[in-house]
Amino acid sequence: MDILIPNRLSTLGHPQRLALFRLLMRRYPDRVPATELAQALGLKPNTLSTYVNALMQAGLINQERVGTSLRYSINMDAARETIDYLLHECCRGRPEICVPNAYQAEDRGPQMTDRKYNVLFICTGNSARSIFAETILRDLAGDRFVAYSAGTKPRSELNPFALEVLEQKGHDTNILRAKNITEFQGDNAPRFDFVFTVCNQAANEDCPSWQGQPISAHWGLPDPVKVEGSDAEKSLAFHQTYGALRNRMIAFTALPLSSLDRMSLQKAVDEIGQSIEEGPSI
Repeated sequence: MDILIPNRLSTLGHPQRLALFRLLMRRYPDRVPATELAQALGLKPNTLSTYVNALMQAGLINQERVGTSLRYSINMDAARETIDYLLHECCRGRPEICVPNAYQAEDRGPQMTDRKYNVLFICTGNSARSIFAETILRDLAGDRFVAYSAGTKPRSELNPFALEVLEQKGHDTNILRAKNITEFQGDNAPRFDFVFTVCNQAANEDCPSWQGQPISAHWGLPDPVKVEGSDAEKSLAFHQTYGALRNRMIAFTALPLSSLDRMSLQKAVDEIGQSIEEGPSI
């Protein structure tokens, strides 16, 4: 232990290795392909290989081969062990001097009985997946949740196939528009209780932390906008994406939010993103 922890801290002292570690933390519990990591961080394959090997030797990440693809994920046990060492050995277990300000008080997650939960869905373009999520949650449980969506690089217009699916499902699309994430980062922005990324590219980006430390999770889905083929094939992809997100919203709104502590709630929303991959196309 005396050698292991300093080695991990030294490994994370390199800016690019730290960036890789942080990206995988944001994507936890996903197993992310090496090609996606290299693209997200702007690294050459051989450079990425050097960094992941260093993190693996330190025990901080895991490698898995899926077919011809290598995929990487955080070794959460090692990450917790390292943080525990800093808290208990360096800070002598004194939470009043080491625990971040956001966690100084006991946090059982979003403890609210007199107002709605604010939920933000983030994607890159904010033209389809995040718009689906915002609309579905608003119409499914608007009495309990206030739903928002935004894009890190929003398109100027919503995708016509997405609008067609929403209209076919009976949703009001008049109030929808593509929004930049910066709209929700100012002093007057809503204080979010949940923040979900619904595309891998947005989850890979290094965004500022949200005020109040909301529960966050990655609910990534393939981009239906990138599907090629006939209009019928494209429409089918959007219907499947809509179905998958609707299944996730049903599971999310069924959670007993007020009775779950933060760790249990985090585990539950992570599992929703992992277990519900595709919805019906009808």
